[in-house]
Formats: sequence, structure tokens, C-alpha cells
Amino acid sequence: MRYELMLPHQIRAAIEANVPVVLPLGVLEYHGEHLGLGMDTLAVVRMLDLVEKELPLVILPPFYYGAASYAVAGPEGSGSVQVGGRALAPFAEDLFYSLLRIGFRNIHAIIHHQTENFVAGMPTDLAFKTAGRQAIFRFLEKEHGEGWWGNEASANYYAEHAAGANPFNWVQVHPLMSPEIIAQYPFDHAGQGETSLMMALCPEAVDMGKVGDNTGWYTASAKDASAELGQTGVDLILKRLRKLFSS
Repeated sequence: MRYELMLPHQIRAAIEANVPVVLPLGVLEYHGEHLGLGMDTLAVVRMLDLVEKELPLVILPPFYYGAASYAVAGPEGSGSVQVGGRALAPFAEDLFYSLLRIGFRNIHAIIHHQTENFVAGMPTDLAFKTAGRQAIFRFLEKEHGEGWWGNEASANYYAEHAAGANPFNWVQVHPLMSPEIIAQYPFDHAGQGETSLMMALCPEAVDMGKVGDNTGWYTASAKDASAELGQTGVDLILKRLRKLFSS
């Protein structure tokens, strides 16, 4: 279900069923001359389209305005849009807090941009991870008051936590590709892996005729891209997302 198309009774039903609420999170960034600027976000959007055919999901409108950075290329003529983490964090906190106020308790953001070292984090995912924690603390204090954790009502907190009733799981941020997937599929920037993924998921964002116009080292392997390889990546990601949203 697309959030913007839902009616209030559908919202209430999704809350009751604890349906996953998913934010496609990404950037607009230069990916060589042959790939669309929204590649990182489009990969998430198109993968969620596939998951939605199999599992109930509430899909929020995609957020494209993350911290692309100018590490690959400056913005002049390349199209990269940079919004820093300090600006993202308050927006993300208010977004997550609002979703918690609505009643959702199964909120996820999925990101592909700069996730090769996801545990350490990069500006966009770190901003949204921190915002998720802040939103949860803010919500718990609103609902239960200051000292909520220290009062007698929370005496079973650790036992409930161990049993899976952890309020800090209400908002989670995940990479599109886990380390296990990266071990099996090329992880790159506008090279063979990402180009193949777009050929399989969003071919209208690929122009292989422009591969020869690329000058960056990071696009050298794009000439070896194929929709068949991209489908391998799609299958690996789909298997992971099925498990994530079914648990």
C-alpha cells in the first residue's frame, strides 16, 4: 500500500496488523554518464515494488534528498544534490516521531547509498539512525513521562527486551545489501554491479551507449554489466527483504 493513497480505516488496519512501514531512503548523485542520478534510491523503490507483490507493506513516499556528498564529482553540471546530516537529522526525527504518534511500531528505512561500511555509518544513514532513537525516546517520555524506565511499570524491561518486546526496534534503518550479499554480488559505484542492478530493475535509467563517455575509474567495469547479473542481485536482495519484513 502506498501511504499517500491510503484511507484512514486502512491506516488503522495496518496498525492493528503491525504491517511494516517502509521509507525508501537515498540521494540524487552523479553515477557517471550512463546512469540516472536517482540510482541509489531507485534501487530501493523498485525492490520494494517487488516485495509489495508478496507481502503486506506500507510504503512511504521516497526521500531522495540525503547527503550525496561531492566525493565523486562536484555539483556543477553533474547533478549531485547535497543536504548535510545536520539538516537531515531534525527532519528525520520529526518524521519518525509523527509515525509513532500515528500508531506505527514497525518502521523501517532502507538505504543503498554508501552502505559498504554500514556498521560504522555514513552521514545519511547515521542521521536517520540517530533520529530514530531520538524519536523513540521523545515518544516514550510523552506517553509515560520522565523517569518512565525507572518506575515500577518497567520492572520487567529486561525480560521483555529478551523476549523481543523492545521499543527501540520500533524504528530501524537497514542497508539494501547486507554484507552477505556484498560477498556474492559486486558492490561498486556506477560500475558493473550497480549498472547491472539498474538494467534489471529500472532499465529506463541506463544508457549503455554512454558508458564510453565515462572517465572515472569507478565506471570502468560498467562495460561488463548485464541484466542477467542484475537479476542475481535482485534475487539476493529480495530473499533478504522477504525475511526482514516477515519476521
